[in-house]
Amino acid sequence: MNVTRRSALGLGAVVGATALGVGATTSASASTPATAAQACSKIKSAYDHETTKAAGTWSSFISVTGEAAPAVEARADQVVEAYSVNKIAVATAVLDKVDRGLLALDQRVDVTSAIVSYDGDGIFGYDGAYPSSVTLGHVLANLLTVSDNTAVRLCGLVVPAAELNEILRAKGFVYTQVKPVANPNRFYLGTTTARETHAMLQRLIDGTLLSATSSAYVLKLLRSLTSFTDGIRLNMSSAERVRVATKAGWFADGRNEAGIVFDTAGKAAITYALFASGQFAGDATANKDNYSATHPALRARQVIGRTLLDSVPPVSTTSARTFSVPQYQPSNGG
Repeated sequence: MNVTRRSALGLGAVVGATALGVGATTSASASTPATAAQACSKIKSAYDHETTKAAGTWSSFISVTGEAAPAVEARADQVVEAYSVNKIAVATAVLDKVDRGLLALDQRVDVTSAIVSYDGDGIFGYDGAYPSSVTLGHVLANLLTVSDNTAVRLCGLVVPAAELNEILRAKGFVYTQVKPVANPNRFYLGTTTARETHAMLQRLIDGTLLSATSSAYVLKLLRSLTSFTDGIRLNMSSAERVRVATKAGWFADGRNEAGIVFDTAGKAAITYALFASGQFAGDATANKDNYSATHPALRARQVIGRTLLDSVPPVSTTSARTFSVPQYQPSNGG
């Protein structure tokens, strides 16, 4: 059973800002908002402008820490196809069982030729040598960074579809559900709403979704430079990109991304959930099979992403959890 929903890997191929037609700013704007309310206003303005230009139908929820009202709330309760954004939900179910002592990150699962998804998404399909054996931690790392679809199937070996949905419902996510198929260990990535995905990310931050260890683990993966960079994080430096935990998902006409922007101290400042589909601006034929940084929806997210980072207000909430800021250390082998 083919569970893919993507056609191209999109591991952050950096397209020049001039070619994209968007700003190449890589440092905080001089007009960075001083308050959460000002940040909301700036974000709403950028969102409205860019989504109108991109066209399509958007279901979105963006909030700023310290401000009660969301910066953006547009069709936030519309049930949408989540595509790979729901890999956060899949990881949540697996790590819920880890937290309860039913699974362990160092336990191994077998990668057989029959379970490999040869869709070009991820790395397992390129191994060329099966069977192999990997840890569950290796599976989750590939699930949340390079968005490997074989990793979805491997997660299904330890958390079948019915159990996965039950775990999510027990956590209050009634629309964020995978779609079961005949094989109980396989599923399509299913649906969500912008509000529920936003809530899942918020609960990941505040420690009510998973244990502190599992929460930090997920955020570490989503903030890695190996994770998606063609959208929200495109026009950012390396040091800025690791302040953004993000997960993208796409298939057919859907172009989605959700995540969290942290301040320089490691406190969550902005949470976003953006789901777009339908007829986008420009050449419909060219857009149909374009999953990269030049798609109108991704161009919109690139500007929105830069605005989010430049709009981070002081996070003064004393109860806000602090997550260590990742440090990128390149190597030349050895």
